[in-house]
Amino acid sequence: MKDTDQGQRGLLWLLVGGLIYRTIVAIWLLPGFDEAYYYLYSRHLNWSYFDHPVMVALTTGLGWWTTGIISPLTIRVGALLLYGISLGLLYLAARRMHNPAVGQMTMAFGTLVPLIVISFGILTSPDNGLMLFWSATLLVALWEFFPTRRRLNHYGVIGNAYIPTWRVALLGGLVGLACISKYHGFVLGLGLVGFCLSRKPYRKVFQSPWLVAAAGCFAITLFPLLYWNAQHDWISFRFHLGMRFDGGTDEPSPFRVGQMIGYWLLSNVYLFPLFGLPLWWVTLRQTGQQVMMSFTPSWDTQEAQGRDQLALVLWLSLPIVLLFTVLGGKQQIFPAWPAPGYWGLLILLGAQAVLWQRRRPRLLQRWLWGSGAFLAILSVIALLHLQLGFLQQPSRYAPFGGLIPVEQDGSTELIDTLQLRRLIAEDPPLQAILPEVGFIFTNEYYLGGYFDMAIHPLRDVPVTVFSQDPRGFAFWFNQTDWLGQDALYMTLDRFAENPDILGQYQPLFDTIEPLTTLDLRRGGEVTETIHLFRASGFNQPYGYPYHSKS
Repeated sequence: MKDTDQGQRGLLWLLVGGLIYRTIVAIWLLPGFDEAYYYLYSRHLNWSYFDHPVMVALTTGLGWWTTGIISPLTIRVGALLLYGISLGLLYLAARRMHNPAVGQMTMAFGTLVPLIVISFGILTSPDNGLMLFWSATLLVALWEFFPTRRRLNHYGVIGNAYIPTWRVALLGGLVGLACISKYHGFVLGLGLVGFCLSRKPYRKVFQSPWLVAAAGCFAITLFPLLYWNAQHDWISFRFHLGMRFDGGTDEPSPFRVGQMIGYWLLSNVYLFPLFGLPLWWVTLRQTGQQVMMSFTPSWDTQEAQGRDQLALVLWLSLPIVLLFTVLGGKQQIFPAWPAPGYWGLLILLGAQAVLWQRRRPRLLQRWLWGSGAFLAILSVIALLHLQLGFLQQPSRYAPFGGLIPVEQDGSTELIDTLQLRRLIAEDPPLQAILPEVGFIFTNEYYLGGYFDMAIHPLRDVPVTVFSQDPRGFAFWFNQTDWLGQDALYMTLDRFAENPDILGQYQPLFDTIEPLTTLDLRRGGEVTETIHLFRASGFNQPYGYPYHSKS
């Protein structure tokens, strides 16, 4: 009873402590490029979108729809809440496979591994919904494919124990929901199919009427994605399967082993090496054991069930990790792309860590607490730098004069939308002009989200992008509605200095003239300058490279 109470308190501390930490970071961390863009999804609700399915619009909008406040925290409320649920589902899955101790250890890693915590639990992204339904799929699959001991005893051996049930249909719906969160969900579905094909007892599912029900549930949940794409020449599928990897050249990039190894090493940095390397070690070790055991079938029910449970986790997790690791040898891969695979593999690391804890409890405690303390200190330094310029040179808050010159500081790319909103509100001439313009445009799709977050609470003016990489902006507005109206052109200092960018907009308007500039500051120093131009007389739509409403 005492151990049970301690375990429950430990779970509570992990959930509440993790939520508090993630909420603090969500408040102070400036919006990322993609986050500002996903905020626009929640402004332009539709069945699906150019880059991603619909779920990210719902999770991003949850906070600011309910509060009416547009801020870094409110666009991340969905991420904060869904991650807590996903962690709980992952705990239940690990507990069902092993025991509560493994479940708690798995949750601890889910609270500590930086790539996973940031990608799934802090930033608003398609991964928020994906990991919820990914975790639910794993848990339901464990319920479906691995019956209780009483059921095993009833049928005698696992080969006769599995009978497909209604949960197969539920799995079809959950995989569909994962797919309308992020396209990674299709790999999840293929992993389930691969698991069933690779294990003889579970091939029964392909002869079951519940498979038809699963296909129906999958099709129903997938309807928004298919409906939107059918109306738009399947542009989202074409973008993800080819257009985004073209790189602007006709020659495909060659595969380089060295580049793949470099990406693998970098992924371990994002995971944090003290977690990433053990995670890869235990994954490869378990994979090797699965291969060896496939040649030595076991007649012991519990042994076979334990082996098949590990196989399920590997089938759902390893394909996505290996896919993007290999692709890393050919092209740029973003850190979050393989992260859903690491999520399931945390169960393997959690089980191994419990074994290590029994042998060297003090060493494991130092490993977890020391890593957590180190990562917490890094988080504090990063947040102080983003908000106050703690490492910036110069900065009134930088100790010893700072380390990173402003012009070389990549963090200045993140725009403080709250400060920008305040600057616009404190500029009376600019405030007077906003009601006179029909729309605002910029030259980069990620800037559109930033500017809309800053301006929308002050004035409901459409913000769009005139660019050859417009993403969703090509589908959200009908430019002919703006013909004859005036506009504001907003951009960054480095773009304003390029006459070719402004020149491409000159034929679209009667005149384009400089209006004003707004200086964003951090630590008392100017880190970015926003240039505003008044564009009078919109006379022809901008030509996008793919479908637009104009």
